[in-house]
Amino acid sequence: MKISEIRLPIVFLKPGELHMGTEHVAVHTVLGSCVSVTMYNPQSGLSAMCHGLLPHCGSECGNCPEKMKYVECSIVHMIDWFKKFGVDKSQIETKVFGGGDVLDYSKGSCVNILPPARKRQSVGSQNIEAALKVLNEAGFKISAKDIGGSLGRKMFFFTDNGEVLLRKIKKRCTSSQTQMAY
Repeated sequence: MKISEIRLPIVFLKPGELHMGTEHVAVHTVLGSCVSVTMYNPQSGLSAMCHGLLPHCGSECGNCPEKMKYVECSIVHMIDWFKKFGVDKSQIETKVFGGGDVLDYSKGSCVNILPPARKRQSVGSQNIEAALKVLNEAGFKISAKDIGGSLGRKMFFFTDNGEVLLRKIKKRCTSSQTQMAY
């Protein structure tokens, strides 16, 4: 499918936001070092997608005032939301995207939230690590992923069927010809 062929209403998901519901939309976002996790349950039609900027908030996710901005807290919130509807984790299609090393760290502008012993790990790598850790510890099976690398991603999550359309973005702000469906 081409982006121009999308027939669902498009909802743009900004960094630090979360989309959850049963309405049929195409949730669109653009990722650099951020990570998006999509969850979809075909039986109930429930779907969720986050756009996490940073891996951890440093406190309990339930008490985190800006929880949607953190990968760990966003995913925990999504898992809890599906549980409220009685959806078993084995029935949730889970996909992970983003975490690219798109920032230029050579100028000393690297933001890092891990202890000093791990200062060289990029924000994108930290976000990927946080997402995979939370999902693994919660017992989720990841059905698709496109993570890491040096390119950004433009993605659409179709909440009517759980599919994701992803296009890699070249560093020079032009879209590459690579488009994938998950």
